[in-house]
Amino acid sequence: MHSPNTFPNLKPFVKWVGGKTTSIPSLLQYIPEHISTYVEPFVGSGAVLMALNFDRAIINDSNSELINAYNVIKSNLGELEFYLSTLIYDRKLFDEIRSWDREPDFDKRSAVERAARFIFLMKTCYNGLYRVSKKNYFNTPFGNYKNPTICDTPTLEACSSFLNQKNISILNQDYQSLLDIIPDDAFVYLDPPYFPISKTANFTQYQSESFKQDEHLRLYESCVQLHKRGIKFLQSNSDVPHIRELYKNFNINTVAVSRRINSNITKRNAVNELMITNYDKDTLALI
Repeated sequence: MHSPNTFPNLKPFVKWVGGKTTSIPSLLQYIPEHISTYVEPFVGSGAVLMALNFDRAIINDSNSELINAYNVIKSNLGELEFYLSTLIYDRKLFDEIRSWDREPDFDKRSAVERAARFIFLMKTCYNGLYRVSKKNYFNTPFGNYKNPTICDTPTLEACSSFLNQKNISILNQDYQSLLDIIPDDAFVYLDPPYFPISKTANFTQYQSESFKQDEHLRLYESCVQLHKRGIKFLQSNSDVPHIRELYKNFNINTVAVSRRINSNITKRNAVNELMITNYDKDTLALI
Protein backbone atom coordinates (compact mmCIF):
# COMPACT_ATOMS: atom_id res chain seq x y z
CA MET A 1 0.00 0.00 0.00
CA HIS A 2 1.08 3.59 -0.27
CA SER A 3 1.49 5.68 2.83
CA PRO A 4 1.75 9.39 3.63
CA ASN A 5 4.96 10.90 2.30
CA THR A 6 7.60 10.69 5.03
CA PHE A 7 10.27 12.32 2.85
CA PRO A 8 9.60 16.09 3.12
CA ASN A 9 11.87 17.18 0.26
CA LEU A 10 10.97 14.32 -2.06
CA LYS A 11 10.33 15.44 -5.63
CA PRO A 12 11.79 14.69 -9.09
CA PHE A 13 15.50 15.50 -9.26
CA VAL A 14 15.13 16.81 -12.85
CA LYS A 15 12.35 18.32 -14.95
CA TRP A 16 10.98 15.98 -17.59
CA VAL A 17 8.95 16.57 -20.73
CA GLY A 18 5.47 15.23 -20.02
CA GLY A 19 6.25 14.98 -16.30
CA LYS A 20 3.20 14.30 -14.16
CA THR A 21 3.75 16.65 -11.20
CA THR A 22 0.71 18.78 -12.10
CA SER A 23 -1.41 15.70 -12.89
CA ILE A 24 -1.00 13.92 -9.54
CA PRO A 25 -4.44 14.89 -8.12
CA SER A 26 -6.18 13.54 -11.24
CA LEU A 27 -4.08 10.36 -11.32
CA LEU A 28 -4.76 9.55 -7.68
CA GLN A 29 -8.45 9.13 -8.51
CA TYR A 30 -7.59 6.19 -10.75
CA ILE A 31 -4.85 4.40 -8.80
CA PRO A 32 -5.86 1.83 -6.15
CA GLU A 33 -4.76 2.58 -2.61
CA HIS A 34 -3.59 -0.97 -1.95
CA ILE A 35 -1.07 -2.41 -4.41
CA SER A 36 1.43 -5.20 -3.74
CA THR A 37 3.84 -4.17 -6.51
CA TYR A 38 3.68 -0.87 -8.35
CA VAL A 39 5.20 -1.04 -11.85
CA GLU A 40 6.13 1.97 -13.99
CA PRO A 41 7.77 1.00 -17.31
CA PHE A 42 8.27 4.63 -18.48
CA VAL A 43 9.32 6.21 -15.19
CA GLY A 44 10.79 9.49 -16.46
CA SER A 45 11.29 11.89 -13.55
CA GLY A 46 9.41 9.63 -11.16
CA ALA A 47 6.78 12.18 -10.09
CA VAL A 48 4.01 9.57 -9.78
CA LEU A 49 6.26 7.01 -8.08
CA MET A 50 7.29 9.57 -5.46
CA ALA A 51 3.78 10.87 -4.87
CA LEU A 52 2.31 7.41 -4.36
CA ASN A 53 5.03 6.27 -1.97
CA PHE A 54 4.33 2.54 -2.35
CA ASP A 55 6.51 0.17 -0.35
CA ARG A 56 7.39 -2.07 -3.31
CA ALA A 57 7.93 -0.88 -6.89
CA ILE A 58 9.61 -1.75 -10.16
CA ILE A 59 10.64 1.21 -12.28
CA ASN A 60 12.09 1.17 -15.75
CA ASP A 61 13.03 3.46 -18.61
CA SER A 62 14.78 2.90 -21.92
CA ASN A 63 16.87 6.03 -21.34
CA SER A 64 20.13 4.62 -19.98
CA GLU A 65 21.45 8.01 -18.78
CA LEU A 66 18.30 8.63 -16.76
CA ILE A 67 18.41 5.18 -15.16
CA ASN A 68 22.13 5.56 -14.44
CA ALA A 69 21.29 8.76 -12.54
CA TYR A 70 18.70 6.90 -10.44
CA ASN A 71 21.23 4.21 -9.59
CA VAL A 72 23.96 6.69 -8.65
CA ILE A 73 21.56 8.71 -6.49
CA LYS A 74 20.68 5.48 -4.71
CA SER A 75 24.16 4.06 -4.26
CA ASN A 76 26.75 6.81 -4.60
CA LEU A 77 25.13 10.08 -3.54
CA GLY A 78 28.17 11.59 -1.81
CA GLU A 79 30.40 11.47 -4.88
CA LEU A 80 27.58 12.74 -7.09
CA GLU A 81 26.90 15.75 -4.85
CA PHE A 82 30.61 16.57 -4.70
CA TYR A 83 30.91 16.43 -8.50
CA LEU A 84 27.77 18.56 -9.03
CA SER A 85 29.03 21.12 -6.52
CA THR A 86 32.02 21.81 -8.77
CA LEU A 87 29.86 22.71 -11.78
CA ILE A 88 28.65 26.21 -12.61
CA TYR A 89 26.01 27.67 -14.90
CA ASP A 90 28.23 28.62 -17.82
CA ARG A 91 27.70 28.27 -21.56
CA LYS A 92 31.29 27.20 -22.29
CA LEU A 93 31.15 24.52 -19.61
CA PHE A 94 27.73 23.42 -20.90
CA ASP A 95 29.06 22.98 -24.44
CA GLU A 96 32.07 21.06 -23.15
CA ILE A 97 30.06 18.65 -21.00
CA ARG A 98 27.37 18.23 -23.62
CA SER A 99 30.01 17.09 -26.11
CA TRP A 100 31.15 14.17 -23.94
CA ASP A 101 28.87 11.76 -25.76
CA ARG A 102 30.71 12.53 -29.01
CA GLU A 103 33.80 10.94 -27.51
CA PRO A 104 34.50 7.34 -28.60
CA ASP A 105 35.09 6.28 -24.98
CA PHE A 106 32.08 8.04 -23.44
CA ASP A 107 30.78 4.75 -22.08
CA LYS A 108 34.06 4.34 -20.18
CA ARG A 109 33.38 7.42 -18.05
CA SER A 110 32.36 6.58 -14.51
CA ALA A 111 28.71 6.21 -13.53
CA VAL A 112 29.08 9.26 -11.25
CA GLU A 113 30.46 11.41 -14.09
CA ARG A 114 27.62 10.40 -16.39
CA ALA A 115 24.99 11.00 -13.72
CA ALA A 116 26.44 14.43 -12.93
CA ARG A 117 26.51 15.26 -16.64
CA PHE A 118 22.88 14.20 -17.04
CA ILE A 119 21.65 16.28 -14.09
CA PHE A 120 23.81 19.28 -15.06
CA LEU A 121 22.52 19.28 -18.64
CA MET A 122 18.92 18.89 -17.55
CA LYS A 123 19.29 21.81 -15.13
CA THR A 124 20.94 24.11 -17.67
CA CYS A 125 19.62 23.16 -21.13
CA TYR A 126 16.73 24.80 -22.93
CA ASN A 127 13.42 24.08 -21.19
CA GLY A 128 14.87 21.02 -19.41
CA LEU A 129 14.37 19.03 -22.60
CA TYR A 130 16.25 15.75 -23.00
CA ARG A 131 16.65 15.38 -26.75
CA VAL A 132 19.18 13.48 -28.81
CA SER A 133 20.11 13.24 -32.48
CA LYS A 134 19.89 10.17 -34.69
CA LYS A 135 23.43 9.37 -33.58
CA ASN A 136 22.22 9.54 -29.97
CA TYR A 137 24.10 12.78 -29.25
CA PHE A 138 22.50 15.13 -26.74
CA ASN A 139 21.63 18.21 -28.80
CA THR A 140 19.38 20.46 -26.73
CA PRO A 141 20.85 24.01 -26.67
CA PHE A 142 21.90 26.06 -23.65
CA GLY A 143 19.00 27.43 -21.59
CA ASN A 144 18.42 30.96 -20.34
CA TYR A 145 18.00 30.90 -16.57
CA LYS A 146 18.75 33.35 -13.79
CA ASN A 147 20.54 31.10 -11.34
CA PRO A 148 19.68 27.39 -11.64
CA THR A 149 20.39 25.13 -8.67
CA ILE A 150 22.72 22.52 -10.12
CA CYS A 151 23.32 20.61 -6.90
CA ASP A 152 19.93 20.47 -5.15
CA THR A 153 21.13 18.67 -2.05
CA PRO A 154 17.80 18.43 -0.14
CA THR A 155 16.04 16.89 -3.16
CA LEU A 156 18.88 14.52 -4.01
CA GLU A 157 19.15 13.31 -0.41
CA ALA A 158 15.38 12.78 -0.18
CA CYS A 159 15.42 10.80 -3.43
CA SER A 160 18.32 8.71 -2.20
CA SER A 161 16.59 7.94 1.10
CA PHE A 162 13.39 7.04 -0.72
CA LEU A 163 15.14 4.70 -3.16
CA ASN A 164 17.03 3.00 -0.33
CA GLN A 165 14.25 2.71 2.25
CA LYS A 166 11.65 1.37 -0.17
CA ASN A 167 11.89 -1.92 -2.06
CA ILE A 168 12.45 -0.43 -5.52
CA SER A 169 13.97 -2.30 -8.45
CA ILE A 170 15.51 0.02 -11.09
CA LEU A 171 15.68 -1.38 -14.61
CA ASN A 172 16.83 -0.22 -18.06
CA GLN A 173 15.22 -2.40 -20.71
CA ASP A 174 12.41 -2.57 -23.24
CA TYR A 175 9.06 -2.13 -21.49
CA GLN A 176 7.61 -5.25 -23.05
CA SER A 177 10.37 -7.42 -21.57
CA LEU A 178 9.54 -5.97 -18.17
CA LEU A 179 5.79 -6.53 -18.49
CA ASP A 180 6.38 -10.16 -19.41
CA ILE A 181 7.98 -10.88 -16.02
CA ILE A 182 5.96 -8.83 -13.52
CA PRO A 183 3.84 -10.67 -10.95
CA ASP A 184 0.13 -11.18 -11.64
CA ASP A 185 -0.86 -9.09 -8.62
CA ALA A 186 1.07 -6.02 -9.83
CA PHE A 187 -0.45 -2.70 -10.85
CA VAL A 188 1.00 -0.99 -13.92
CA TYR A 189 1.04 2.74 -14.65
CA LEU A 190 1.99 3.48 -18.27
CA ASP A 191 3.14 6.95 -19.23
CA PRO A 192 4.63 6.45 -22.71
CA PRO A 193 5.80 9.21 -25.04
CA TYR A 194 2.41 10.56 -26.09
CA PHE A 195 0.91 10.04 -29.50
CA PRO A 196 1.67 13.33 -31.31
CA ILE A 197 -1.18 15.81 -31.59
CA SER A 198 0.52 17.54 -34.52
CA LYS A 199 3.18 16.82 -37.14
CA THR A 200 5.69 19.00 -35.25
CA ALA A 201 4.97 17.58 -31.79
CA ASN A 202 7.82 15.08 -32.03
CA PHE A 203 10.29 17.90 -31.38
CA THR A 204 9.98 16.85 -27.76
CA GLN A 205 11.14 13.30 -28.36
CA TYR A 206 13.76 12.33 -25.81
CA GLN A 207 15.31 9.34 -27.52
CA SER A 208 16.95 8.87 -30.90
CA GLU A 209 14.21 6.50 -32.02
CA SER A 210 10.90 8.27 -31.48
CA PHE A 211 7.85 6.42 -30.19
CA LYS A 212 6.01 6.16 -33.50
CA GLN A 213 2.58 4.84 -34.45
CA ASP A 214 3.71 1.22 -34.63
CA GLU A 215 5.13 1.54 -31.10
CA HIS A 216 1.73 2.67 -29.84
CA LEU A 217 0.21 -0.40 -31.46
CA ARG A 218 2.82 -2.59 -29.75
CA LEU A 219 1.99 -0.92 -26.44
CA TYR A 220 -1.71 -1.57 -27.01
CA GLU A 221 -0.96 -5.24 -27.61
CA SER A 222 0.99 -5.32 -24.33
CA CYS A 223 -2.03 -3.82 -22.56
CA VAL A 224 -4.23 -6.55 -24.03
CA GLN A 225 -1.83 -9.15 -22.63
CA LEU A 226 -1.88 -7.48 -19.21
CA HIS A 227 -5.67 -7.58 -19.25
CA LYS A 228 -5.68 -11.28 -20.18
CA ARG A 229 -3.47 -11.93 -17.16
CA GLY A 230 -5.84 -9.98 -14.91
CA ILE A 231 -3.27 -7.26 -14.24
CA LYS A 232 -4.78 -3.81 -13.73
CA PHE A 233 -3.23 -0.97 -15.71
CA LEU A 234 -3.66 2.77 -16.08
CA GLN A 235 -2.29 4.56 -19.13
CA SER A 236 -1.97 8.30 -19.75
CA ASN A 237 -1.94 9.48 -23.36
CA SER A 238 -2.93 12.34 -25.61
CA ASP A 239 -6.58 12.85 -26.46
CA VAL A 240 -6.46 12.06 -30.17
CA PRO A 241 -8.81 9.98 -32.35
CA HIS A 242 -6.18 7.30 -33.03
CA ILE A 243 -5.71 6.48 -29.33
CA ARG A 244 -9.45 6.61 -28.63
CA GLU A 245 -10.07 4.15 -31.46
CA LEU A 246 -7.22 1.86 -30.43
CA TYR A 247 -8.43 1.54 -26.83
CA LYS A 248 -12.19 1.64 -27.53
CA ASN A 249 -12.72 -1.67 -25.71
CA PHE A 250 -11.20 -0.30 -22.50
CA ASN A 251 -12.40 2.42 -20.14
CA ILE A 252 -11.44 5.87 -21.42
CA ASN A 253 -11.78 8.99 -19.27
CA THR A 254 -10.70 12.55 -19.98
CA VAL A 255 -8.92 14.88 -17.57
CA ALA A 256 -7.78 18.46 -18.00
CA VAL A 257 -4.14 19.07 -17.14
CA SER A 258 -1.98 22.17 -17.09
CA ARG A 259 0.63 22.36 -19.83
CA ARG A 260 3.17 25.00 -20.83
CA ILE A 261 2.44 26.72 -24.12
CA ASN A 262 5.48 26.25 -26.34
CA SER A 263 8.56 27.71 -24.62
CA ASN A 264 6.71 30.26 -22.48
CA ILE A 265 7.24 28.98 -18.95
CA THR A 266 4.85 31.57 -17.45
CA LYS A 267 1.90 30.86 -19.74
CA ARG A 268 -0.07 27.70 -19.13
CA ASN A 269 -3.15 26.25 -20.68
CA ALA A 270 -5.40 23.32 -19.77
CA VAL A 271 -5.45 20.50 -22.32
CA ASN A 272 -7.31 17.22 -22.28
CA GLU A 273 -5.49 13.96 -21.73
CA LEU A 274 -6.80 10.42 -21.65
CA MET A 275 -6.83 8.08 -18.67
CA ILE A 276 -7.22 4.54 -20.01
CA THR A 277 -7.93 1.64 -17.63
CA ASN A 278 -9.00 -1.99 -17.82
CA TYR A 279 -10.98 -1.64 -14.58
CA ASP A 280 -13.69 0.52 -13.06
CA LYS A 281 -11.96 3.26 -11.09
CA ASP A 282 -14.63 3.21 -8.34
CA THR A 283 -15.12 -0.53 -7.80
CA LEU A 284 -11.64 -1.55 -9.13
CA ALA A 285 -13.37 -4.46 -10.89
CA LEU A 286 -11.81 -5.52 -14.20
CA ILE A 287 -13.96 -4.75 -17.22
